[in-house]
Amino acid sequence: MADNQETESSEKQPNELTDSAPILPRTSGVLPGPNTAPKMEWPELVGLAPDEAEEKIKGDMAMVQIQVVQPNNFVTMDFNRRRVRLYLDPSGKVGRPPRIG
Repeated sequence: MADNQETESSEKQPNELTDSAPILPRTSGVLPGPNTAPKMEWPELVGLAPDEAEEKIKGDMAMVQIQVVQPNNFVTMDFNRRRVRLYLDPSGKVGRPPRIG
């Protein structure tokens, strides 16, 4: 009877982990690759000069149109997937995160 219990416990159940099953690393966020969605916002550019910010954005999205917006200027409310606005603060630096739109 002891032999019978031993064989039952040694049988593998479906979806049971074994010593040979690889353990994959956990990831957070999106994995880079060809199916990755394009970048929509650049919070790391706040505080940079507009020229520097434009260069970095064009590095991520070459065909985007950059529009520099001076402080207290009005802009249209339309959404354009090929436009990124750089809102400047009074010192002439990027004042808020640039994003597509």
